[in-house]
Amino acid sequence: MAQAIVNDNKKKNTLLRKLLKNKLASIGLVIVAIMTIIAIFAPLIATHPPNEMSIGKSFLPVNTEGHLLGTDNYGRDLFSRLIYGTRISMIVGIAAVLFGAIFGTLLGLLAGYFGGRLDSIIMRTMDGLFAFPFILLAITLMTVLGQGLVNVIVAIGIANIPGFARLVRGQVLSVKEEEFIEVTHSLGATHKRIIFSHILPNCMAPLIVYGTMSTAGAIISEAALSFLGLGIQPPTASWGSILKDGKDFLVLNPQMATYSGICILLTVLGINLLGDGLRDALDPKMKV
Repeated sequence: MAQAIVNDNKKKNTLLRKLLKNKLASIGLVIVAIMTIIAIFAPLIATHPPNEMSIGKSFLPVNTEGHLLGTDNYGRDLFSRLIYGTRISMIVGIAAVLFGAIFGTLLGLLAGYFGGRLDSIIMRTMDGLFAFPFILLAITLMTVLGQGLVNVIVAIGIANIPGFARLVRGQVLSVKEEEFIEVTHSLGATHKRIIFSHILPNCMAPLIVYGTMSTAGAIISEAALSFLGLGIQPPTASWGSILKDGKDFLVLNPQMATYSGICILLTVLGINLLGDGLRDALDPKMKV
């Protein structure tokens, strides 16, 4: 038992060392860490209530009357709205991917392990969902579910299920042919034990990488849905809704669209850099 713990710690240290040796991955990790801290401590970082309006203070320039990034068309503090928008984006990104990962992984495990008719039913259903472009599927689901934070998470999560299901199924088809699975079968282990104790752990590395990459896609999707008026509804601050409001005032007040776009860009870039680093760190062919 003690030896297993030591080996596990060594693996973690090796993974962290590989990740930190990758400069781009380190940059991505720093960006993601900063965005996470901002999301958690948004009420402490924001300088004004994000929904507090003052029409007489509309379109104030940067660093005027205590407004670090100026104000929007309703006189709301832009800095505070961007800070609270970080919380919305991180919540949607993480929760939607977890939703898709849980259901997609379960379906992929069942399809790959049992095969036969169950595999055909599950994968043909996934193929049907794959027939829709990701954002179009999310828009369709939002039209059915209605607007709101929870529905945004569910819609993007459902759109993520086919990708996770297909990935896990492919991993299961490979892992279940290994000798240690046959030995476990011969020792009388139940299907449940084999699936969750032996097969699933061997699928975690690609799942972690794919989940990280999918988080960036979920953040972009939330911003797109809010920009189209189907996602987070006013007056709740989200980067997509700020970008939507700012597009009508690009000449008069370009910072609204510019700053929200930069926030989306930096967050997605950081997550993608981190995902690339995790992929390299978890690749057994890469040298320490």
